Amino acid sequence: MRALTEAARARGNIHTLENHVAINLLVEGPARGRPGACWGVYAYDRTTQTIRKILARATLLATGGAGKVYLYTTNPDVASGDGVAMAYRAGAPIANLEFYQFHPTCLFHPAAKSFLVSEALRGEGAILKLPDGTPFMKSYAADAELAPRDIVARAIDSEMKRHGLDCVYLDLSHRDAAFIRARFPNIYQRCLSYGFDLTAGPIPVVPAAHYMCGGVVTNLEAATAIPRLYAAGEVAMTGLHGANRLASNSLLEAAVMGRRAAASASRTIAGVRGVPPEFPEWDPGRAIRSEERVLITQSWDEIRRLMWNYVGIVRSDRRLERALARIELLKSEIHSYYWDHLIDSDLIELRNLVTTAELIVRSAMARDESRGLHYNTDHPEPGGPAWLRPTVLSRDA
Repeated sequence: MRALTEAARARGNIHTLENHVAINLLVEGPARGRPGACWGVYAYDRTTQTIRKILARATLLATGGAGKVYLYTTNPDVASGDGVAMAYRAGAPIANLEFYQFHPTCLFHPAAKSFLVSEALRGEGAILKLPDGTPFMKSYAADAELAPRDIVARAIDSEMKRHGLDCVYLDLSHRDAAFIRARFPNIYQRCLSYGFDLTAGPIPVVPAAHYMCGGVVTNLEAATAIPRLYAAGEVAMTGLHGANRLASNSLLEAAVMGRRAAASASRTIAGVRGVPPEFPEWDPGRAIRSEERVLITQSWDEIRRLMWNYVGIVRSDRRLERALARIELLKSEIHSYYWDHLIDSDLIELRNLVTTAELIVRSAMARDESRGLHYNTDHPEPGGPAWLRPTVLSRDA
């Protein structure tokens, strides 16, 4: 990111708007049976607290994932599903959101936030244990700690639910202390800063939402169903990950599809003629400034907790039904709050978060089988050939 930012600024012909948050896509009405094209966005300027209309002949969504929809995540705070929610509201199809990858080991500490403890520790012999020191992975897989991510994450989740635990423990202290410090210097120092000595005993870990395999449906040129709207990176569903993701393929996909998006958008821009349609300036209507921020924080916390408990690593039909009922109520409350109050970045992200949460639940409910990263205890086995298809959701269908 630093290299990309420096290169963009060095070009001199790229105008960067920092401290802006996109609100909605500007999409013209359909004509002669064809979907309307995208002409840019409405965006909130955090510095001036005003809303701008930004016109563009091509628009690229590169907003990343939606890990903040879950209670525990390795993602940064900005990963609130903004691109998915905006595209869905604009009419673009969304697919495969039931396939959310959970990393098995995130450090469990209130100040650590999204610190990921590398799988390389398990590769070097780290053992997952219960609080009393009992190892448990051999009960779930012959490869024990070296099993695939989804199996290890499900095993940890199962033990936490079975024993009512907040976390489990990862122990590498049986290896030589000098080896640990030399092999994992950054992890060792980071854990030490939170009061955990990797060489002296186990560290607390919990699975965490890591990577969204679904997203805005694109073709292999990164184009969505909305003309002149593109998507690349984690926000996009290119089909390259399927129902699971191999480690590091996200970086490869972002590099390849980002380049293809740029090439495709450049060709599109060259063919765009005329002036854009008239889009009105943002009208706040009778909205007032919010004096009860607790309503936003309460809804945010409630969404993340119910998604973790009901729509997390392991699902069931009953959990999904309860999650949908509660999310629909929260969505109604947030929608009312959104239109009654002057918006800011927190409210924009909350609106997107609840939309993305609903799409994840509806995608999971549509798949009556277990496949890849989607595991439902009421349908524990993969279905037949009829299920070898994406789960597609659209605002208009």
